[in-house]
Amino acid sequence: MRADWPELSDLLLDVDPLTLARRPVPRARVNAALARHGMRAGRRIVDAIAGADVLDEAAVDGVLVRSHTELQRLAVEFRNGVRLQQLLRPLLEVLRAEVTERPLRVVDVGCGLGFVVRWLAAHGQLGDDVELVGCDFNPALIGLARRLSAEEGLRCEFRLANAFTLERRAHVFISTGVLHHFRGAALSRFFGQQAQAGAKAMLHCDIKASWAAPLGSWLFHQARMREPLARHDGVLSAVRAHPASVLLDAASTGGRPLRYALHDGEWAPLPLLRSMNTVVGLDAALEAPLRARLGASQARLGGFA
Repeated sequence: MRADWPELSDLLLDVDPLTLARRPVPRARVNAALARHGMRAGRRIVDAIAGADVLDEAAVDGVLVRSHTELQRLAVEFRNGVRLQQLLRPLLEVLRAEVTERPLRVVDVGCGLGFVVRWLAAHGQLGDDVELVGCDFNPALIGLARRLSAEEGLRCEFRLANAFTLERRAHVFISTGVLHHFRGAALSRFFGQQAQAGAKAMLHCDIKASWAAPLGSWLFHQARMREPLARHDGVLSAVRAHPASVLLDAASTGGRPLRYALHDGEWAPLPLLRSMNTVVGLDAALEAPLRARLGASQARLGGFA
C-alpha cells in the first residue's frame, strides 16, 4: 500500500457538497482508479458489490454501515472520546469566558455513525450550555446515528449536511480519522473552510504517522475486523497518515487567522502508546488561557504558529 492510493470508501460514494445530492457511481470509474494504482485487493472488494454499470446504492450503504460499525471498536479501544474530552472540556471553559453567545456549538465533521458525539453526550460532562452536532454526507450513516442516539436517550443531533454551511456557526469543529482523507491543496482547504465559517477553535484527531502505524493497524484489523472494506481501508488509513509537518503547513497555509499546534505530536522511537495526534487550531486570544487550564498536560501541546 502507498500513501497515494485512494481509500475505497472515498470511491464508492459521490455527493455534491453544495446540494448534498447523491450522484451515481459508475463501476468503470471506480475500476479505472483502482487499476491506475494497481489495487488488486481493492478490485476484488468492489467486484463483490452489487450493480452492473452503476454501483447499487443500497449495497454500497450496507458495506459502509458494516464497516463503520466495526470501526466503532477502534474508537472504543483507542479511547477517542476520552482523547477529545481531555482537550474539549478546558477549551469550552475558555470559550465561556470569551464568548457570550449560547449555546456553545461543537460540530463533528464527517461524524459517520456519530460514536464520538454520542460518547461526549453520554460521558463528556461538557455542560448544559453545549450543543453537539454531527454532520456527514452519507444518509445511511446519519440515519443510523440518529436511531442510536434516540435509543440511548442522548442530547445531541445528527445532520445530513455540509458542516461548514450550517445556519448557525460552530464555535468548535472536531473530527476523528478524517484528516488523512485529504491530500495537498484539499487539506489546506479543509482548514480554510472552518476558519472562514467563523470557528473559534478546532480539534482534529487522526493517526500519527510513524513506522509502526501500518503494522499496528494491520494487526488490529486482522484481529478485530471482519468486513473486507474495513480491513482494507483501515490499514490504508495508517499508510496515508500525514506527518506533523504536513498537517501544520496545511493548517497554517489555509486556515488563517487561527493558529495551530499539535497535541501528542512529538516524535517517539517506539510510537505505540500515543498512536494518535490532534491538530489544535485556536483564535490567538485563547492560547494562553487554554494552556493554563490544561495544567501539567499542556506539555503535550506543541508550540502554536
